[in-house]
Amino acid sequence: MKVGIVMGSKSDYPVVEKCEEILDKFGVEYETRIISAHRTPRTAEAFAANAEEDGFEVIIAAAGKAAHLAGVLAATTPLPVIGIPIKSSTMDGMDSLLSTVQMPKGVPVATVAINGAENAGLLAVQMLSIKYPQLREEMTDYKFQMAADIAAIDEEFRNGNK
Repeated sequence: MKVGIVMGSKSDYPVVEKCEEILDKFGVEYETRIISAHRTPRTAEAFAANAEEDGFEVIIAAAGKAAHLAGVLAATTPLPVIGIPIKSSTMDGMDSLLSTVQMPKGVPVATVAINGAENAGLLAVQMLSIKYPQLREEMTDYKFQMAADIAAIDEEFRNGNK
């Protein structure tokens, strides 16, 4: 099981790193690249066209501003693509979100929140869990632990530890 993580710029890495941490937590192999939809479009197209052959099963694309990276990759591969819109200085990330989510019919991109790298990693794990049952078990445990953590915080809060 292998995920391709592509970011449009090195400046996106502090966000993308959170996605890598999630994939590490679940033991999912990944390769992270810097490929620009606008400055290196042929590289982006080649990456997407060869992704399946190169062993990738899901692609995560992080980009800001015009944020066309996820769409360019999705147009060229049959693999699922998850877009992470990166917060930019221009419109507080709304430009990135709209560029990532507003895809034409036939070119779907699953899109997470602005800077939502953790959810991109979790969504990739959930997609992979269809094929890899051990990931499904680990995801079930992850969600159970998340619920238990909130229940413990609630208990403390109700007992006056505010």
